[in-house]
Amino acid sequence: MTPIPPVVASAVASGQLLPSAAENLAAWLSADLPAWARESITELLAREAWSELNDRFYRYLEFGTGGMRGRTIGVVATAAEKGTGPTPAHAAVGANVLNDFTLVRATVGLYRHVAAHLAAQGRGERPALVIAHDVRHFSRRFCELAAGTWTRLGGRAFIFDGPRSTPQLSFSVRHLRAHAGVVITASHNPPHDNGFKAYFDDGAQVVPPHDQAIVARVNAVSLAEAGGFLDATLEGVTVLGSDADQAYLAVAARAAIDPTVFQSTRLAVVFTAIHGTGGVSTLPLLRDCGIEVHEVASQAAFDARFPTVKSPNPENAEALAAGVALADQRGIDVVLATDPDCDRMGVAVRARDGRMELLTGNQIGALLADYRLSRFKDLGWIPAQGSSRVAIIKTFVTTPLQDAIGRRHGVKVINTLTGFKWIAEKLRRYEERLRAAVPRADGKPLDYDAIPLRDRARLLQEHSTFFAFGTEESYGYLPNDSLRDKDGNAACLMFCELAAWAKQQGRTIPECLDQLYLENGFFLEGVINLYYEGASGAARIRRILETYRSQPPRAFGDIGVTRFQDFGRETVVDDDGDTIPRQDLYVVTLANGYTFAARGSGTEPKMKFYVFGRADVRSAAELADVKRAVRAELDRIKALIEADARARAEGSVA
Repeated sequence: MTPIPPVVASAVASGQLLPSAAENLAAWLSADLPAWARESITELLAREAWSELNDRFYRYLEFGTGGMRGRTIGVVATAAEKGTGPTPAHAAVGANVLNDFTLVRATVGLYRHVAAHLAAQGRGERPALVIAHDVRHFSRRFCELAAGTWTRLGGRAFIFDGPRSTPQLSFSVRHLRAHAGVVITASHNPPHDNGFKAYFDDGAQVVPPHDQAIVARVNAVSLAEAGGFLDATLEGVTVLGSDADQAYLAVAARAAIDPTVFQSTRLAVVFTAIHGTGGVSTLPLLRDCGIEVHEVASQAAFDARFPTVKSPNPENAEALAAGVALADQRGIDVVLATDPDCDRMGVAVRARDGRMELLTGNQIGALLADYRLSRFKDLGWIPAQGSSRVAIIKTFVTTPLQDAIGRRHGVKVINTLTGFKWIAEKLRRYEERLRAAVPRADGKPLDYDAIPLRDRARLLQEHSTFFAFGTEESYGYLPNDSLRDKDGNAACLMFCELAAWAKQQGRTIPECLDQLYLENGFFLEGVINLYYEGASGAARIRRILETYRSQPPRAFGDIGVTRFQDFGRETVVDDDGDTIPRQDLYVVTLANGYTFAARGSGTEPKMKFYVFGRADVRSAAELADVKRAVRAELDRIKALIEADARARAEGSVA
C-alpha cells in the first residue's frame, strides 16, 4: 500500500477526509503524474479543500453498465486546471472525475472485452470502434485520446471531423459494421460534466452479459497503465467524411411514415439546438422534407458553456424560452428543441387561444404512439384490428397512457427498465428471431438493415415482432429499428409529421391530446428529483434505496399502500415472456389508484420518483374539472412522498 502523507493522515484522523479518499490520493501522489496534475493536488492540499478532495478521490469514477458520467470541472478548480484562457486547460485531477486517466481506463477495458469477445468466437478481426462527441469541455480531447488509445492497442478507430449526435453514432456502428462505439457526452447535464457512453456491435448501449464483463476489465486497468497512453496520437485513425452524414440522414428521413403530408400542408417550425449538435442533422433533415425551419440564432453556435440557458435540457420551459419568443414574433405554432447530444427532444405548441404550451415527454410520446399506430393502419402496414406481432416499447416509468393506447389499438405494449438500452435489447431479440426464421439461400447472414422498412415490417409480423415505436418519459423517442438509441433528429421529423397532419385536420396539438384523454381517460405524471452531490450525497441516496427495501412504505398520509413491487427481489416478466433483469426499482400502488416508481438516477447524483395519476373522463365538458382534481391530488401525493424520502435520506427511517 502507498504511504499516506502526514497532512492527509491528519485530515483522516480529524474526520475531514474519508479513508478511501486518502488511500486513492496517496496512490495518485506516488504515480508519474503530469506536472499540472501534481500542482493541482498540491494546491488543494494547501487550501485544505477536504470536501473537494473527498468528492474527487473517495472512489474511482464508476464505469456502470452503460458507461460513466461525472464532473470534468471541480467545484473548487485549481489554477493549473483553469489555465489562462477562456476555457479550462485540463479536466479536474482525481479518481472520481472524468479526465484523461479515467477516460483511458474505460477505453482500455472496452477494447480488451471486445478483443476477448472476438477471440472467443474465433474471429480474427481487428476490433473496430466508432467514436462521436458533443460540444462539451474536453469532448474533442477525450474523443481523440480514446481513438489514439484504441489504435495503439491494435484496433481500428473511426471519428468524425467535429461534434455529432448520439443517434448518428448508433447508426454508424451498424453502418460501418464496427464492433463497438463510444459517445463522449453528458447529455443534458450541467456544463461541468462529461461522459463516456459505450455501445456494442448492434449499435445499442451495452447490456448483459457484456456490461458487467466490461466493468470488470475497466476496473482492472491500473493508474500506472492508464498513464502510459496519455500521449496517444491520431496515427492510423480514420476521420469520417460527408458520406457518413448523408448515410445517416437517409435513414433518419424514414422516420416519416407519410411524407406526402408535408407536400399538402405547409408547416413552419422554430428549432433550437441549445448550443449542441442538433443543428448538424436536424436542420437539413427537416428542410429536405419541405418544412420551413426558423432557427434560434442565439443558440445555434456550439458552446460548451450553454450561456443562454440555466440548463441545456429541452424538458425545461426556460431552455425553450428563446424559441417560444421567436415563435410568437413570427406567428409559428411549433417549437422544437434538442439537448447537446441530440438524443432528446422537447416541444412547445400553440393552443387554440394563442398561448404556447410546453408538452411533457410523456405527452409527446403518447401523441406520437397514437399517431403512428393510426397511420400504420391507414397505410396497411399493420392490421386494422391490431396484432400481437406489433409492439410499442416503453419503460416502466413512462406514462400508463401509452399502455392504454396500445390496448385500444390492439397491439402489444412492452415495458422495460429505465434506459433506452433495454428498448434496444428487445429490438435485438426481434431481429435475431427474424434472422433465424429467414435464412439466406446462399448461407450468408441476412443483411437486416438492407431490407426496406415496409418489407421488414411484413417479415417481422410473420416471423417475429414488428417494432412500431419506442419511447421513454425523459424525452427520448425512436421511430424504427434502423438504429438502436433514442433519436432527437428523427423525433423532430416525427413530430413535424404529426403537426402537419393535425394542421391538415384543422386541429391544434393540445386538442389532439385532449382527444386521447377522452378516448383513454385522463393521465397526469409528476417527477420528484432529490439531488445529493458527492460522497455524502451518495450515502443519502443509498439510504433511501435500502430503507425502501427493508422498511417499505405502508401509507402516505391518509392514503394506504396496496402493493409494493421490488424489482430487485421479485421476478418480473414482460409481455413477450422475457424476464426483466433485477434492479433497485420500486413500484408502489396506492389505495386511490395512483402509482409511483422510485429509483436512483444512473446518470446524475439524484434520487428520482415518478408519480402517476389517472381518472376516467365521461365527456368533454367535464375534462377541465377532471384535470384540476387530478393535478391537486398528484401534488398532494408528491409532497408526502418527498417528505418521506428526505426523512429516509437523513436516517430518520431505520
